[in-house]
Amino acid sequence: MSTSSSSHKKVAGATYTATESTYFEKRTLKRSAGVWGLWGLAVAAVISGDFSGWNFGIGFAGFGGMLIAFVVLVLMYYGLTFSIGEMAAAMPHTGGAYSFARSAMGPWGGLATGLAETIEYVATTAVVVYFSGQYADSALELLTGVSLPPFVWWLILYALFIALNAAGANISFAFAIVVSVISIGIIVVFGVMALASGVFDWGSLWNIAPDPGQSEFLPFGVGSILLALPFAMWFFLGIEELPLAAEESHNPARDIPRAGLWARGTLIITGLIVLFLNTGVLGAEETGGSLEPLLDGFRAMVGDQAAALLSLLALIGLLASLMGIMFAYGRNMYSLSRAGYYPRWLSLTGARKTPWVALVFGAVLGFLALVIVQAAGGDASPAGAIVLNIAVWGAVVAYFLQMVSFIVLRRKFPHALRPYKSPWGLFGAYSAAIIAAIVFFGLLLNPAYLPAIVAIIVVYAVIFIGFAVYGRHRLVLSPEEEYALSGGLHRDPQEEGYDAMEGEVFGEKRS
Repeated sequence: MSTSSSSHKKVAGATYTATESTYFEKRTLKRSAGVWGLWGLAVAAVISGDFSGWNFGIGFAGFGGMLIAFVVLVLMYYGLTFSIGEMAAAMPHTGGAYSFARSAMGPWGGLATGLAETIEYVATTAVVVYFSGQYADSALELLTGVSLPPFVWWLILYALFIALNAAGANISFAFAIVVSVISIGIIVVFGVMALASGVFDWGSLWNIAPDPGQSEFLPFGVGSILLALPFAMWFFLGIEELPLAAEESHNPARDIPRAGLWARGTLIITGLIVLFLNTGVLGAEETGGSLEPLLDGFRAMVGDQAAALLSLLALIGLLASLMGIMFAYGRNMYSLSRAGYYPRWLSLTGARKTPWVALVFGAVLGFLALVIVQAAGGDASPAGAIVLNIAVWGAVVAYFLQMVSFIVLRRKFPHALRPYKSPWGLFGAYSAAIIAAIVFFGLLLNPAYLPAIVAIIVVYAVIFIGFAVYGRHRLVLSPEEEYALSGGLHRDPQEEGYDAMEGEVFGEKRS
């Protein structure tokens, strides 16, 4: 590597540019989380999936197909979280999936994976906003008779949670813990009520009339399990965001793997409660088409007026995920823009050390997606279901590429420091990658969502062309890039500084 004093250096097929001395000072995060804060963040990001969204899978595959899909995805998320726990401990910086893939597959692989996560988290936030609006409006109408247009709720929710996320990471983590505990409590209360009230009916799990030649367990056949997999992911989607909190964790090498293990166990238990008891209260047929299945379950047990009050509590679960997933897209976009893949101004942080610019920009994208999909789809297919599948598409692509990265890095950086090692090793990565590919194939089989996938492909084409023409000539030596270029020697920016390789690459520190 040349050490001349040029302000531009071409390395690994990309051109790095020197930055002014205040570049990273304007893009600073603050360590605010211990293991419980990280657990709360992971659970909060996912818990809304227990309230809405998962149930559409029953409409496609029946209860039996959804149960099989749930078991398959438990296997996938074990392999996934173990693997990303190892990589996050080795790379304690904010990039997460982008960082893993950048080290394993170069700048183009890093961009492909980071962009998939951007799509996943922006779309997931939009889905949670959509369903939160549904719950809030149902409660308001039941209590007051007043109903607001969906886009008004979307604006209110985005504005409120941008403000909360921008207020400081310590507030985000504390809020995540509180709403996670409350959300878990609501689900447990629902389960107790379902069993104690006598409304739960085991036979209702199988009340979808099977197609000719099929069984009550799989009313639409074995192939329908593929269609249920994307919706079963809603029980866990978002837990993989934990590495994005590395620069805000007190001890990322220890706490991120531990928080991932505890959060995964928590979500398996809450997912099983909802899958069995919510479906048994409503019946599989009604559950499969409900926009607010948990609220409908409360209605079935206590009536409309009492359910309206309970729905305000149920809304907390959705708002928990809104907080957690908005945190994720903010850090994802922050890290990619800090490195120069996205416009650099997106990574600016404010006085409270939060990436408020990225938070606002992602909210604008999500709001526009909801408006466009709602306008184009009419009542034939709910906007929430379509955007949910956009989120799942981005997630499975990011999962697959991260598992490929894990396998490559085990060989490429064999001597890199790994404070935590996945107990499932290569088996976990291979199994998660295979299941992610199967889920992706299941998405392609559902013709209702092909237009959304085509739109995503267009987004990829536009971003890749922009990177080829402009972005790859203006990359920055961010911590993620330094780790990749140094073969894992520069791993912790908090200890080594955020410009550890400036002198090595450019020959001198830049002012």
